[in-house]
Amino acid sequence: MSLRLEDIKSPISSQMEEFEHTFRSSMKTRVLLLDKIMNYIVKRKGKQIRPMFIFLSAGACGRINDSTFRGAALIELVHTASLVHDDVVDNANYRRGFFSVNALWKNKIAVLVGDFLLTRGLFLALEHKDYELLSICTNAVKEMSEGELMQMEKARQLDITEEVYFEIIRQKTASLIASCCAIGASSSGASPEVVQKMKTFGELVGMAFQIKDDLFDFGDDEIGKPLGIDIKEKKMTLPLIYALSKSSWLEKRRVINIIKNNSDQPKKVKEVIEFVKASGGLQYAKKSMGEYHGKALELLSGFPESEYKTSLLQLVQFTIERKT
Repeated sequence: MSLRLEDIKSPISSQMEEFEHTFRSSMKTRVLLLDKIMNYIVKRKGKQIRPMFIFLSAGACGRINDSTFRGAALIELVHTASLVHDDVVDNANYRRGFFSVNALWKNKIAVLVGDFLLTRGLFLALEHKDYELLSICTNAVKEMSEGELMQMEKARQLDITEEVYFEIIRQKTASLIASCCAIGASSSGASPEVVQKMKTFGELVGMAFQIKDDLFDFGDDEIGKPLGIDIKEKKMTLPLIYALSKSSWLEKRRVINIIKNNSDQPKKVKEVIEFVKASGGLQYAKKSMGEYHGKALELLSGFPESEYKTSLLQLVQFTIERKT
């Protein structure tokens, strides 16, 4: 039986509902255009997995309190800002099936909206002297920016090793989930050692989460993002890196040439997908994802039993079983 987010959410459902209202009010503004855009952004929110990690981590480590709500708002504001900026950088017209902010209001406004969200989050933390939460969050923003730039730099050369790939996804994806778990723990009054443990736990989950995302690119699941989108964008993912490492020099040159020069041709992209499947790239990535998943569960096993811990374990399971 597949896990449902609604069931996983049950120990924190009232907090998540309350958070929904506080988050909406934190985005209110007196500027009419900005308010209109904020309403549009709030309407298109995703699964809200990040706030779930924060509230469940707080519950598993101590007590959910006002500081937990502010930490969740801080992360959501900063994360939303990064998505708005990402869409400008990628020149993307859609986000989760809706028009992106830059598609509707142009790049200049989208960049300013991203800046507003970012500073709103920082101001919220400073206003309440949540310095520890702010420190955890700003470190994640730094990591995410570095990871994104490293990926861009490497996309030009298409020479990513496994080691570099893991460093990119640790910074780009895992750092945010790590900061959610650390913020949850810190807000609940946990010791620095427990906060660090939860940060490591979140990082392991984030690594597994990103590898799962990589697998969608090869049609490993029928649903998910469009097939071959990473290949079209010249992103080197784990299944592809492994397949190239196992191929002959000639085969490697042929595949890299397709990615460099023909990634806009669906037939050629399909060739790369078939090459990765035939080379055992998917099995290798699944094995790697399973290892990160296992380490995350092992780390959490040391925490006392509670409904929050049970839901956290289920949320980890959900991230690697999801279809989108």
